[in-house]
Amino acid sequence: MSAFIRTRREADILVVELAHPSGFPRLTRALLVELHQKFDEVAAMTGVRGAVLTGTAQCFAAGADLGEVAALTPLEALRFSRLGQSLMQKVERCAKPVIAAIRGHCLGGGLDLALACHLRVASMDALFRHPGASLGILTGWGGTARLPRLLGPGGRARVLEALTASSEISASEAYACGLVQRIVRPEEVIPIALELARKASSSNALSYRCL
Repeated sequence: MSAFIRTRREADILVVELAHPSGFPRLTRALLVELHQKFDEVAAMTGVRGAVLTGTAQCFAAGADLGEVAALTPLEALRFSRLGQSLMQKVERCAKPVIAAIRGHCLGGGLDLALACHLRVASMDALFRHPGASLGILTGWGGTARLPRLLGPGGRARVLEALTASSEISASEAYACGLVQRIVRPEEVIPIALELARKASSSNALSYRCL
């Protein structure tokens, strides 16, 4: 069992939990590789109809480890970017529903990962933010495409603010603009996500797909 990914079966749904001693999981290269492997397993597992992806009570995921990124050569940075992009595509294109169960912070690449999931459930205290602009960088894992597509033409101004001014989006605003499908108490996040995964897996319309 990985120190940074824990999995458990909840009947026909696989719960994939990101972990970190600080409570803020970082999407390091090693973790991205593990997630690739985990979602290959989700796709291949018989008896598993979907997955719930979650983090800690404090944070769904905090994006890339900037210390690791700063040490990359240009070629390594390109490979790291493509590794993250291909993971988001794998999650998004999974034939089984993947539900993001979000508690606390959802930041940067972690927000990109949540956006790649088919549906999102958030706790009342959840906060969404792309801090890259304040650091002089912009996400390279698809958030600039998925967020506008999700919010639609009416949300373009909010998308620009979120991506260029690093502004924070509360759970209530995320629900109002369609970023998340449910906001619930923190203890309800996983149970509701499991419920949505089962319902989505039974839908012939495949309405959970975000392709």
